[in-house]
Amino acid sequence: MYKFPDDLRKAYESSPLSFVYFQNVDEKPVPLLVSDGFCRNTGMTRENAMEWMRVGLFERMHPDDVGVVAQISDEFLHKRSNYDVMFRCRITPVDTDPDSEARGEEYTVIHGLGRWQTLPDGAEVAVINYMNISETTGVIREQLTAYELHQRDRFYTDPLTSLPNLNYLHEFGEDKVASIRSDGRTPQLIFSDIYSMQSYNNRYGMEEGDNLIRLTAETLKNRFPGALVTRGADDHFIIITRVDDKDELKKRMIYANDIIRDTASGNTSGIRSGVCQIDPDTGWSGALDHAKHALRRIDNNMNREVAFFSQEADDLYWRDRYIVENLDRAIENGWINVFYQAIRRVESCKTAAYEGLARWNDPYVGRIPPAEFIPVLIKYHLLYKLDLYILEQVCKDFKLRCESGVPPVPVSVNFSRQDFDHADIKAEMDRLYDSCGLGRYVDKSYLIVEITEQDLAIRADRLKEQLKLIRESGYQLWLDDFGSGYSAINMFSRFEFDLIKFDMELMRGLDEHNGMNRIILKELVNVAKKLGLQTLVEGLETQEPLSFVKEIGCDMAQGFYVHKPEPIDDIINIGKACAESFETSEERAAFSEKL
Repeated sequence: MYKFPDDLRKAYESSPLSFVYFQNVDEKPVPLLVSDGFCRNTGMTRENAMEWMRVGLFERMHPDDVGVVAQISDEFLHKRSNYDVMFRCRITPVDTDPDSEARGEEYTVIHGLGRWQTLPDGAEVAVINYMNISETTGVIREQLTAYELHQRDRFYTDPLTSLPNLNYLHEFGEDKVASIRSDGRTPQLIFSDIYSMQSYNNRYGMEEGDNLIRLTAETLKNRFPGALVTRGADDHFIIITRVDDKDELKKRMIYANDIIRDTASGNTSGIRSGVCQIDPDTGWSGALDHAKHALRRIDNNMNREVAFFSQEADDLYWRDRYIVENLDRAIENGWINVFYQAIRRVESCKTAAYEGLARWNDPYVGRIPPAEFIPVLIKYHLLYKLDLYILEQVCKDFKLRCESGVPPVPVSVNFSRQDFDHADIKAEMDRLYDSCGLGRYVDKSYLIVEITEQDLAIRADRLKEQLKLIRESGYQLWLDDFGSGYSAINMFSRFEFDLIKFDMELMRGLDEHNGMNRIILKELVNVAKKLGLQTLVEGLETQEPLSFVKEIGCDMAQGFYVHKPEPIDDIINIGKACAESFETSEERAAFSEKL
């Protein structure tokens, strides 16, 4: 029997690989040595392993596998085929554990893979690698289990903040809600958003942006111990808490904001939050939608950090959304019409002009007042669409009035500062004046631009040149709502107007505070006359203020007492029936010369 040199035997036996060397001795496989790796895989000492390979392998093998392994072993021993076989075997030797079979010891799956090898001295030996497949499968199973747990943690955990994520919230959110209710508390949902996160990233970099998100996460977790604090998409956080007192909740959010602002590396406004009570019929997901709506109401108000949801506020939000989403539809389908309110010359009581006013009569939600839809359109920067549409309808109606034989009088259209950001108003006026053929009936002074003092005060420099071009083109320019709270006399030195319209608030409470408004209006009218400006007071609702307006020498008056807004058909009918009640172009010119 072959004997390995000591150094070679030592090298083979110390190998961590699992193998056995055999030699064909008298047509029988005789083990020559076993490696440390084989001993480790079988759990045997080297002596027991050698004995097992000599006499115990087939005895401990599963009966169904003995025949196949014996045949393959014989073929391999006589070099007629390769040794590549899997079999089941009890690996504990009988002499060390005689009761293993009685205990029903499970079989281990072994994979044997062998080849013949010619040694340097010419001897031929066979080496067979034995792999414990069962053990390998167990290791793989453990690794898979660990991987699955790791993936499960990643599935439920936000990697940046280590907070639970939206997957966790969807899976366990209702459990948290139920737990809070079981303690007799009313669960609240908070939806928080880091204000101007994109600007923060642009200014300080993405790494500092991530630091701000981590800071926010840690702060919210500390301020709401025991709550479910989760990170939503991007810079959003969702909290389910048992703190159901509004004052306490608001105080915690404001304090959290102070910490974030004071601790952050860069300048930040912190977070803004919408809050909604979680009701059984809506669940946390319904409360999340409501909290988002509450947050939107804060808009750009830098003095407000927390908004609580209410059904009334939600109804207003959806009403606003209806206006925004249906403006184009309302214009296209004619749901918005122009109503004309007459402006009377105080001295002659004749109609000297009209103001074109938008009226929205919706077939689905009914009449929408201007006081409701105009602020919404301003908020979403859509007012220019309405104002340009009203201008177009006024021009078309102007032509219709002239062709119907109604005496022409000027018509004013309200414009806002936003309109000039979205359109070339002068170009639009020129286009409509030409396309409607108004030049056949009147000159451009019959179209009037009304703009409020508030708009001029906010962006005077930007508007000044555009308004100057409009007036130089022949259109009239009226200053609207003077005296509404933004009044500045130097406005008249910065712009050129044809008329100043005093706000209706000055007409209310004429006799209050020792008749202060009477004194103010009288002096303002005198100043306007000295500046060559026509004057108009709006908001007249009774005879008494009309008499006062006439007394102080105001040129024109407007209000429900003078005339209520009416559609174009009624205006035409009045014009046909009472043509003499309209101011003629000659009378208009005469009044202008008096200034």
